[in-house]
Amino acid sequence: MRNVRIIARRELGQYFTSPIAYLVAFAILLLTGWQFNTDLSQRVGTEPPDGAEVLGAFGFFTIFFAPLLTMRLFAEEVREGTIELLMTMPTRDSDIVTGKFAGVWLYYSFILSLTLVYQVIWLSITTFKDQPFTTIPDLDIGPVISAYIGIWLFGGATLAVGLLFSAMTENQIVAGYLTMSALFILWLGEFAGQVIDNRGVAQFIRELSLQSHYATSFLIGVIRFEDVVFFIGLIVVMLFITTRLIESRRWR
Repeated sequence: MRNVRIIARRELGQYFTSPIAYLVAFAILLLTGWQFNTDLSQRVGTEPPDGAEVLGAFGFFTIFFAPLLTMRLFAEEVREGTIELLMTMPTRDSDIVTGKFAGVWLYYSFILSLTLVYQVIWLSITTFKDQPFTTIPDLDIGPVISAYIGIWLFGGATLAVGLLFSAMTENQIVAGYLTMSALFILWLGEFAGQVIDNRGVAQFIRELSLQSHYATSFLIGVIRFEDVVFFIGLIVVMLFITTRLIESRRWR
């Protein structure tokens, strides 16, 4: 566990010194800020506030930004030849994989925590009203908490997929492209399941979709056990395969 913490701290430190990581954070907050401002202007005085709306957009943006955060994790190590140095350390391969994943998930969690400012704005509008007889209802905190739990697990799953593809190639661009393609396909599974006539095939595709396990449960305030298991299971499977890929390098 100590080795995992050391590697995670090292990876997290690299994110806070990487211009790309800052650009990713800026782009996500810019897009979610635009989404929040649009939603806010449409809802105030006309519709009940929905703090989870911006997290729906955050999930979609994650599909495109998660590959940028993960593409360098192993690909850069392989390209620069530092992976051999890392593997000669008294550290298990599983610790290396887990540590790198923990580092990127912590950085993702940091970016996600910055979106809490949108909830503060909603609370300030609904709690400290300027007019004593305003019709703006209070913000429903339940769905917001559920959505944050869901998007955190959703992000962890997308990052685990990115980690796998980063371990498969030494080219960061290729790793990012493959990750983005895979995540986009997993995202579209929900829509594909709605247009396929065969009910069994449609249900199977929807069960593999990231969207169906997030937008139809966590995002509307429902925490289902099977959805939690899906995201955690996807993370575990991706980390297991990545560990096997790293172990195979010892025999090359």
